[in-house]
Amino acid sequence: MTEGRIPNTALADTIAEAGCTYEALAREIRTVAGEAGEQLHTSRSAVHSWVAGGTPSGRTRAYIAEALTRRMKRKVTLTEIGLGCAGIGEAMGADPLAGATDLGRFVMLRRRDFLNAAFATAAVGLPLAYDHETVAATLKAAERGGSIGAEEVATVRGLTETFRSVDDRLGGGHGLTTVTAYLTDTVVPMLEGRFPSDAVRRSAFGAAATLACLVGWKHHDLGHEGAAQRYYLLGFQLACESDPDGHGAWMMRALTHQALDLGHPGSCIGLAEEAVRRASGKVDRQTEGLLLVTCARAYGAGGEGGKAAAALLSAEDAMLAGDDQVASYAAASGPVAATIASHTGKTLTEMRDHKAAEKHYRTALRGRAPSTYQRVHGLTLVNLGKSVAAQHRHEEAVALWIRSLDFMDGVTSDRNRKEIRSIQSAAAGYRRRRVPGAEALSRRAAELLRAQS
Repeated sequence: MTEGRIPNTALADTIAEAGCTYEALAREIRTVAGEAGEQLHTSRSAVHSWVAGGTPSGRTRAYIAEALTRRMKRKVTLTEIGLGCAGIGEAMGADPLAGATDLGRFVMLRRRDFLNAAFATAAVGLPLAYDHETVAATLKAAERGGSIGAEEVATVRGLTETFRSVDDRLGGGHGLTTVTAYLTDTVVPMLEGRFPSDAVRRSAFGAAATLACLVGWKHHDLGHEGAAQRYYLLGFQLACESDPDGHGAWMMRALTHQALDLGHPGSCIGLAEEAVRRASGKVDRQTEGLLLVTCARAYGAGGEGGKAAAALLSAEDAMLAGDDQVASYAAASGPVAATIASHTGKTLTEMRDHKAAEKHYRTALRGRAPSTYQRVHGLTLVNLGKSVAAQHRHEEAVALWIRSLDFMDGVTSDRNRKEIRSIQSAAAGYRRRRVPGAEALSRRAAELLRAQS
């Protein structure tokens, strides 16, 4: 009975695009199900029922998408055929490549419901219960397409580094669509190819995970927090195909940092601890130090000062003990000593030790070339100014913030805009108290906000 059903026009349109009859599609669905060890009796009338608005049972949705994928010779997703959605409930699904295709389409179509989606605290802990082995088996069974070698993987890594370098200088809003299109249209199809060895396959998925993490970071920098979270979760899934202990832990770190930046330490302490646990002894010491300082930040923001202090010491010990090459995914965060110093400063700020935080922010500034890390240099100057202001050195804070605004000029970043507004607010108070330089600071902040509006 079809009364009251809403026809699935998305499915109908895709079947028409594939140029197959309902009978031919039903036959392909039975073949796909058989390969998965399930015997179906799908008929032409069943396909007609789904097009009329019926709901496929069990795993049939996935078989329909795979059957159409084979017909179309491109990835067809559940969302595309109206049998699924890309909401947070669909995160960490059994087919991360289909998920990546959906996410990419939403970004390139500028879907407001996706770009404006809220961050979900409930999703932060999804990696803790992730069944990597089942997903890995599904991905390997679905391999199709041409042969992919080490040269193709090296090209992905090289272009990702170029994209990241530009992002460091110009902000998350620069080139977002281009980077997303490259991940969606070039890298994801590459992962469905045939690899000459397991080592090349792992390398390919690792390169894709690093690129997905960059796309997530760009969304985070723009304030698209739900979209950022989805790409970080995708990056975690891809990383698990490469190195579930090291690279997987690194993607847990990305999810932890997002939760901390948004003020949700309670949702991520367990994730930060698990990242340290699974990576311990399986990554180089400097990468371990970066994971430890993230854990320290989570403890500090969560009010666990004793644990935070111990984790900071462990992070410093790991950094000083490490003399081997940092993992490629961790190297993308920049100079290790500067990164650890910066996050140590943030941890100490949460613990209200502003004098110690100042020391570490200054160390971070010295460790990064301003021309290479323009955005992060500006944000570190903002944090340094806040720690100095908290020590009642207001004129010095004004001078630091004026310098920070120079680095924010021309950078497309929502995080920058938020910091500029906070500087503008502080400048208003300083103007009333006639702190030297406050008038110029207020003027400069207003100019930048107008230019970025």
